[in-house]
Amino acid sequence: MTGAESNAAHLQRSLGLGQITASGVGIIIGAGIYVLLGAATAEAGAAVWAAFLLAGALSALTALSYAELAAMFPNAGAEYDYTRRVAPEWIAFVIGWVMILGLVIAAAAVSLGFASYLRYFVDVPRRGGAWILIGVVTTVAMVGIRQSARLTVALSLVQVGGLATIVAIGVPHLGDHSLLSGWSTTGVISAAALVFFAFIGFDEVITLAEETTDPVRTVPRALLLALGLSTLLYVAVAVAGVSVLGPAALGSSEQPLADVMAEAIGSRSAGVVAVVAMIATTNTTLLAITAASRLQYGMAGTGALPASLARVSRRSAPWVAILAASALAAGFVALGDIELVAAVTDFAVYLVFIAVNVTVILLRFWQPKRLRPFAVRGSVARVPVAPVLALATIALLMPSLQVRALAVGTVVVALGAGVYAVLHHSGPGRLEATWQPEDPLRPRTRVSVGEAARVAELLRVDFGSVAFDLAQFHLGMSVELEHGKGDPDTNVTDDDLVATAKICLAHLNAIPDYYTRLSAMEAQAAQER
Repeated sequence: MTGAESNAAHLQRSLGLGQITASGVGIIIGAGIYVLLGAATAEAGAAVWAAFLLAGALSALTALSYAELAAMFPNAGAEYDYTRRVAPEWIAFVIGWVMILGLVIAAAAVSLGFASYLRYFVDVPRRGGAWILIGVVTTVAMVGIRQSARLTVALSLVQVGGLATIVAIGVPHLGDHSLLSGWSTTGVISAAALVFFAFIGFDEVITLAEETTDPVRTVPRALLLALGLSTLLYVAVAVAGVSVLGPAALGSSEQPLADVMAEAIGSRSAGVVAVVAMIATTNTTLLAITAASRLQYGMAGTGALPASLARVSRRSAPWVAILAASALAAGFVALGDIELVAAVTDFAVYLVFIAVNVTVILLRFWQPKRLRPFAVRGSVARVPVAPVLALATIALLMPSLQVRALAVGTVVVALGAGVYAVLHHSGPGRLEATWQPEDPLRPRTRVSVGEAARVAELLRVDFGSVAFDLAQFHLGMSVELEHGKGDPDTNVTDDDLVATAKICLAHLNAIPDYYTRLSAMEAQAAQER
């Protein structure tokens, strides 16, 4: 029995644009800005604001690829599900594996950061403070996505308010220091590579697709909106920091934002910054645990991970996956200093970004007729320009990774391949794909209402929250399957049928050389025309 088949309950669609955007802003604006601003200023001088702007623009290139794929395949499987559209299952599994580990390790690292700020007020062991936070966010996540989303919105508003206060402090000082002194292209690029990691997390909103009321429209918009808002806020904070302290003092400061705030409120600034940083780390930890659990849930739903990870509570929370993610995070906290292991997060970001951008490019060739509710504009010879530029950006920034990050990341990839081999090739108990074809060479063109209902159950379609009923769903399946008889690359013509099209062609996608055959068929058809 597969993960999807074992579920009596499923995730509920209850999140809107504001909640998804707040989640994106909350996970982007973590504690990184409190540390990176000083180091980045040391590299770029007064033009540090340009480094944040450049890093935001470079992040937007990959964000566009995420938006296109999130609109095409709105489900919790996220990067794993995207990759398996163009690559062998084991590669997709490794991408999902690396992303899950990156998220739980990030949660562990950020929770240790929370504990450091907590010690400003209470003398508690660093590990103990981190475990307390993980326990709290686990409880919140188990309560349900509606409740945790409300908390995320509230915490995100505080995070934004804290940085907005810094901006307000800087307004009277605009013009006190030049914003271009010390400018150099090399310095700005070097600083951009450093602050690039302050934008990490914008992609995690896609894991909430199955809990969004209109994911095809909402998720891409929320992703880009969150990245845009965060970029503007970062740039404004950088301008304020330079204006108040000057580039020399800002670049040498170990607590740059606390020093800026001290200009307005004096000695109490350290306590205020500690409170805001604790709120930021709480929000980031909650969102990282949530994203990791949804990715596990999505992978389990297709049979890539054990079915137990797809179990959902009465509150529509994937409770087993949440506990698994929290336990892993707590385990990494037990290591105490996880600086070496945290390199996995840096490695995972680049590896997953490469996979996402390559997927967008390949799907443009292999499935050109598939409906793209959100499409990255600008192509040359059918090759979208933005993903190519994104890959070039990754090649430019990847050398900034430390050697140990590459080494640890390579080990994690190898472990992921090993885990895949154990789960999928270990005898009678091995995991199998959710959808098995009756005849992989002949698409079915007839489907009963009962079969359509079963498909809806596998897809976790809630007819109470979508704009179509079972009869329309059945009709849509019949139309799509009939169309697939003549053209395997089904052209979905209705946003509501995107999920239907996925299951209709699942058996074709399971054929190892399906996309190769499809490309050959399209090339032959072009010659015949």
